[in-house]
Amino acid sequence: MTQRTDVVVIGGGQSGLAAGYHLRRLGIEHVILDAETAPGGAWQHTWDSLRLFSPAQYSSLPGRLMPVQQGEPYPDAAQVVDYLTDYEKRYELPVRRGTRVEGVHRDGSGLRVETDSGPWTARAVIGATGTWTRPFLPAVPGRRDYRGRQLHTVQYRSPSDVTGQRVVVVGGGNSGAQIAADLAHAGIDLTWVTQRPPRYLADDIDGRALFDAATARRRALDEGRIDTGGVASLGDIVAVPPVRAARDAGLLNARPMFTRLTPTGVEWADGTRAEADSVIWCTGFRPALAPFASLRLRGTRGRIAVDGTRAADESRLHLLGYGNWTGPASATLIGVGRPARDAARAIAGLLA
Repeated sequence: MTQRTDVVVIGGGQSGLAAGYHLRRLGIEHVILDAETAPGGAWQHTWDSLRLFSPAQYSSLPGRLMPVQQGEPYPDAAQVVDYLTDYEKRYELPVRRGTRVEGVHRDGSGLRVETDSGPWTARAVIGATGTWTRPFLPAVPGRRDYRGRQLHTVQYRSPSDVTGQRVVVVGGGNSGAQIAADLAHAGIDLTWVTQRPPRYLADDIDGRALFDAATARRRALDEGRIDTGGVASLGDIVAVPPVRAARDAGLLNARPMFTRLTPTGVEWADGTRAEADSVIWCTGFRPALAPFASLRLRGTRGRIAVDGTRAADESRLHLLGYGNWTGPASATLIGVGRPARDAARAIAGLLA
């Protein structure tokens, strides 16, 4: 039996909840379909020592500040999960758990959302599926020949995963630096490799400044002014306390990216080799846009062209939280609030 509502939100993580908050404020009937069986989105699957790179008050969704944890300026993933769980309950958001969306199709004046528990029809859809389910692995020569263990960020939990092993961590962003620091503090035999020398932000810069930089860049581009460079102009790694401590202790010494994997390790262009029992790829993610494939909207770099959050070629579809292309810093807790508000307002206009 087909169920009907004005708006279907696909994804019940931070972006989906922010969308639900603004839809609820506007009195728009909606449902949030989430494949997870518990609240918290991707945060319930991260590594144990992960820290946000913004203080709690700058890591909040619209309407409710994240509580400050005594003695912990930067929240961990468990605190974020607790916050999102409370947020969902506080605003009585209509989340349907354990519902996997299989596809979105045009259906007359609306959109049909096929799920593993039956179809929905809606006048608009908000995609908030995120990126966590689409880890990216680069096509490095020899990767299929390597006989050791290969993990991505999504599979790493703690140094106990690789106790007694020689480990290569690949990636010069925040996840690469945090996981390398995690292993270094635990005394793991670590080789950290990055595409370019690590670029640490100044120690007094955190997510607040990054959000401001991303917002200023978007404003400059919208007004036809010179590109400020945004977050990329400041650096790649926020020096959260564990990273700063490992760096200052001389435990984080990055080597250039290797040219290939061997059956037992990695090799650089000059023939230098390092043996490795495990390789951890901290190489980022791609947007999880498979549910929208049948709409045939993808363009360059696998993305869907957008005007703000609205799909350029499908006015009934909005996208939230996939990165700066769907709103400044929209993949962050604090950053998704504004584009979620804009999407809700645009949908209200469409429904009217």
